[in-house]
Amino acid sequence: MLTIPAEYIKATRMTESEFLLEVAVMLFQKEKLSLGQAARLAGLAQYQFQMLLASRAIPLHYDVEEFREDMETLNRLRP
Repeated sequence: MLTIPAEYIKATRMTESEFLLEVAVMLFQKEKLSLGQAARLAGLAQYQFQMLLASRAIPLHYDVEEFREDMETLNRLRP
């Protein structure tokens, strides 16, 4: 687990959740995290995270691995 000293978060004048949100957006933009991973890091539902990205004009990237994750989720949810 990563621990970020409170002084750094305080220096940004953000709450911890705002800080995590910005980190999640940045890592998604750099294609270091998938959409689902970034949404979880930000503490948002994937749809909410997509809406946030759209409001910032950040395009989605959707790769084969994300497609596989989505298919696995759909198969788990199937009755």
